[in-house]
Amino acid sequence: MAEIINLRLARKRKARSDKKVTAENNRKKHGIASHIRNSIKAQKIKNDQIIDGHFLDKNDADKE
Repeated sequence: MAEIINLRLARKRKARSDKKVTAENNRKKHGIASHIRNSIKAQKIKNDQIIDGHFLDKNDADKE
């Protein structure tokens, strides 16, 4: 005997999977969201400033 399925649920399931595929293609096409990209960039700049602040200046090393 064949399996009985609810057509409404099957259509919704198919629509969800189609949306998931479309979303994945858009993520590949457009990359990272701008607010995330800006946040990563700001964090990188902050980390670089912190690291640069810990370096000794060449002039300070010569005086000692």
